[in-house]
Amino acid sequence: MPFALLSVSDKTGLENFARALLDRGYTLLSSGGTCQTLRSFDITVTDVSDYTSFPEIMGGRVKTLHPKIHGGILARRDQDAAVMAAQHIEAIDLVCVNLYPFQAVIQQSATTFAKAIENIDIGGPAMVRAAAKNHQWVSVVVDPNDYDEVLAGMDQSGAVSPEYRLQLAQKAFAHTASYDQSVAGYLQDNQQTDSELLPERFTLQATRLQTLRYGENSHQQASFYALTNQSLTGTLAGAKLVQGKPLSYNNIADADTAFRLAKELAQTGCVIVKHANPCGAARASTPLEAYEQAYRCDPTAAFGGIIAFNTQVDASTCHAILDRQFVEVLIAPAYSTAALELLTARPNLRVLATGEPTQVGASLSIATVDGGLLVQQTDLPAVLDQAGLSQASWHVVTIAQPSDRQYQGLKFAWTLAKYVKSNAIVFTRDEASIAIGAGQMSRVFAAQIAAQKADVEGLDLQDSCVASDGFFPFRDGVDTVVASGARAIIQPGGSKRDAEVIQAANEAGITMVFTGVRHFRH
Repeated sequence: MPFALLSVSDKTGLENFARALLDRGYTLLSSGGTCQTLRSFDITVTDVSDYTSFPEIMGGRVKTLHPKIHGGILARRDQDAAVMAAQHIEAIDLVCVNLYPFQAVIQQSATTFAKAIENIDIGGPAMVRAAAKNHQWVSVVVDPNDYDEVLAGMDQSGAVSPEYRLQLAQKAFAHTASYDQSVAGYLQDNQQTDSELLPERFTLQATRLQTLRYGENSHQQASFYALTNQSLTGTLAGAKLVQGKPLSYNNIADADTAFRLAKELAQTGCVIVKHANPCGAARASTPLEAYEQAYRCDPTAAFGGIIAFNTQVDASTCHAILDRQFVEVLIAPAYSTAALELLTARPNLRVLATGEPTQVGASLSIATVDGGLLVQQTDLPAVLDQAGLSQASWHVVTIAQPSDRQYQGLKFAWTLAKYVKSNAIVFTRDEASIAIGAGQMSRVFAAQIAAQKADVEGLDLQDSCVASDGFFPFRDGVDTVVASGARAIIQPGGSKRDAEVIQAANEAGITMVFTGVRHFRH
């Protein structure tokens, strides 16, 4: 008679699975809450303590850690029959275990460190790993979604196939690896001393949200994953697809840039992104006004772009967008009922609702290189604050001082420049972009391209503010933006030729602010 051990935190489908195993001749072993649940369903089950003749001790900390359990799981059927008979150990052919919900517990605001520690599962991972190791003889099931396929395999050939047992074992080890990483990450974050943001051994755990049709190009496979150890509330990964076609790889990449920038725009902001670069951004009193100003910056590039808002979108804004341009993705915290009704006129338009946006304080940016990873802190305001490089460290280096209006414009331009691919030059007026030069190998070329685009769109750059994501290595960049109409510049400073650059600004009678920090984006 085969034995199955059931010990699950996620009890989805447990009753039907247990009954199906009984119907197929299994004897059920269980412990703790799972055993009580099965008995509440009037299902015949043997308590692990009765089977081992050893009681649960230490408040349930020790219950399955027993030779009769682990011997039954790890026994090699073709080698260990004698020792099993001598020690009265029954072979356990199926182990159905999923672990204490550690990640869910630590995300609760009321969870204390002591409570988190108590929710570290010990017996569960031990049984899962043992069963996965011995998959030649044992089926290990960690996901309720696999119950039906396990049962179907039994019905088809009388037992789960060796190939499927191997697949289940791989999934089991991935399950325990993810669990261990959650615990390790939590303990690192809660050390009494300052925890190391970038430890010597860096591990990453993520759960697939979506298999994409293809990657950046049609010949590349791709999937979209969510980080396991991070709350998804108010993030792109946690957004709900309200309507439209599934997201593509490029949609997600562009939406990330758009939504991250929108979250940094206080009050009501709109961002339009094309090919990972903002082609328009504005802050205004209403979503419609913000969109109108963002769109005005580069209507040509806005076609087929991604539009992000940091506040609820109303019907008038949606009407203006639909009446004017083709959009791939629209992303916002929420939409009015009337707005959603209007959007149904474009059934293929991808509409994402994120909920109230959250600004992560010290998340990490990860890029792959040949044979490795590059990991860094994400360039967020909180990181600048921690480094003592916030706005308070800015200083005016020219004779001319910025007016209050110019200072507001410079702050907006500086935020926008951070999300434009380097080398980046951004022209703004008040709190709206009017020209953007992105991704050039030469900074002066970025300035020239921004001015050329403004000329094509018929935009006046007179009395504008300019942000440069890196310092001006020569005065030619300053001369170019001044000739285009700029009256205020914000840049990091730090060039060997800062004196020459400052002189160019003073000769033109404009104001210039040094931030002491750059915002490269590659």
